[in-house]
Amino acid sequence: MSDYQQTADEFLSWLKGQIPLINHMGFTPLKYDGKSLAMGAELEPNVNDKGTGFGGSLATVATLCGWSIVTLHLRETGRDDDVVIRDSHLEYLLPVTGDFEAYTELPDAETVAGFDERMAEKGRARLDLVIEIRQGDKVAMRLSGSYTALEKRNRD
Repeated sequence: MSDYQQTADEFLSWLKGQIPLINHMGFTPLKYDGKSLAMGAELEPNVNDKGTGFGGSLATVATLCGWSIVTLHLRETGRDDDVVIRDSHLEYLLPVTGDFEAYTELPDAETVAGFDERMAEKGRARLDLVIEIRQGDKVAMRLSGSYTALEKRNRD
């Protein structure tokens, strides 16, 4: 098992403890290589009244995929920051009729370096991502989102 896969397995276990809802969404093991993340889910617990993927579930998985890759990246740089989604736009392109996955990649190295520099200097930075809900080789939904990382402050 690669270090990235071990990190992904440990991260998913941690995430299920932090967000109880996802324990009921049929998540499959994450696929992570340090630059991209695939977050799979089963259709059955995410189905709507038409027998296809429920839009709210698809949005949740996509949003969480983006949040997760930013959080994983920060952890790999030795940071433990809060991450929030600031803004998103969803495009529903095709019905989801089976198990699916959310997929995203970190932007180019220059953009990521700028993000890291802003975090180091200001304790706050934004990263724009595109997350696709895929079923096989088809894109069923696309989320364009802006994620903000915030340095944790002493909350005493």
